[in-house]
Parts: sequence; C-alpha cells; structure tokens
Amino acid sequence: MTIDKTQIRNASTVIVLRDRMTTPRILMGQRGAKAAFMPNKFVFPGGAVDAGDANITLAGQLSDLCGERLKEDANPDMSHPLAVAAIRELFEETGQVLGKKGAWHGDVHPDWTDFAATGHLPDASALQFVFRALTPPGRPRRFDARFFLVDADALATDPDDFTAASDELSHLQWVSLTDVRAFDMPFITEVVLSEIEARATDPEPPQSVPFFRNNDEESLFIRLRGHAPTD
Repeated sequence: MTIDKTQIRNASTVIVLRDRMTTPRILMGQRGAKAAFMPNKFVFPGGAVDAGDANITLAGQLSDLCGERLKEDANPDMSHPLAVAAIRELFEETGQVLGKKGAWHGDVHPDWTDFAATGHLPDASALQFVFRALTPPGRPRRFDARFFLVDADALATDPDDFTAASDELSHLQWVSLTDVRAFDMPFITEVVLSEIEARATDPEPPQSVPFFRNNDEESLFIRLRGHAPTD
C-alpha cells in the first residue's frame, strides 16, 4: 500500500449566512484558474492556519461548546488559532471584519496590519463550528479544514462592500441557497451546503458536528460531539 506523505495543514473556512429567516444567502467567491488547489471553483473564504495565528488575542472567544468540539480527535491547542485564522482569512479574501471596536496595543503582526487599521479587534464569539473535512489522499495539497458558520449580522462592515478584499477570490457575491447548486463547486463544498441548508433557520450550534475523515486507510463520516473518543 502506498502511503500519502503530503503534509496535512490545519485550515479554517467561513460560511457567512445572510437573511437566514427569509431568503438565506451565503458569501462565495471563485478561485483563480492558476490556483494550485481547486482552480476555478466557487468556494467559501478560508485558508491555512499561519504560525502567527496562535499569538493573536481575541476580543471574544469561541463558545465553550464549539471549543470542546474542535478539540475532539485533534490537537487541543488548535482551537484558538483555528478561530483566529477564520477571522483573518475572511478579512483577507472578502474585506469583511468580524470584530469589536477597539485599539491594538503594542506591535501588530504584519498579517493583521490592515485589519487593525479598521479600528477593530478580532472577535470569534459569533463563530459556530459546523463541519470538518480532511482532504482525501492523492491531492496536491491536503487540509484538515474546520468550517465555521457566522451570521452576516455579526459583521462589523457593510456586507456588500468588498473593496478591501485581496485578489485571491474573484466574483465575490451573495448566493441564494436556492441557486447555489448551479455553481461549479468542489464536492466537499456541496456536502457542507447540505448541512447549512438543513439548519439555515436555526441560530443554535448543531448538536454534533459532521467530520468527513479521509486518511490512507479508509474514509469515514463520523460526528463530533465534544468529548474524547471512547475507543
């Protein structure tokens, strides 16, 4: 049996949901044609955790419930940097700020200079951990991705203003859940969408979090409930 030795990186993805009680829409963008991972696909904003994410102070923490579920079958020290990465990637790729008004003290990490200039501190309290997926073996890049859901009402910025976004995603737009299946998306994005559609009008965190775990031995679809495995 050939073992896939591609490094698996921790990553955070953010699903921003708007008008959930009336005509729910989600924020998506298109990856570039030359992207090494999922070129041309429409995706949610997100990306790999950076080394500096562990040292960023949050103005508001993840809920205890979400924090415990992030620790299951994982390094318990990753909960904080995963939440930080979600906020950083959302800002970098869309220009949207998930934060509280406040001033940064001391030196600001270079990755956070533009965020700090908005006059906000990163706030993870509105994030809900809703899905986890491990990229299957054999792909050019592999990620252990945690998907976070957040209501657009929690954004500190105009949800229609993408002027501060980088060029990593193009065609940023709010897509209706009734129309999203017409877009060219990765398989795992479609799987996650099924979960989001099922709970679009429920503001509470899920009772358990689906984990699509692909490793060299097998592919499993399990659920994380916020406690250590018993086996």
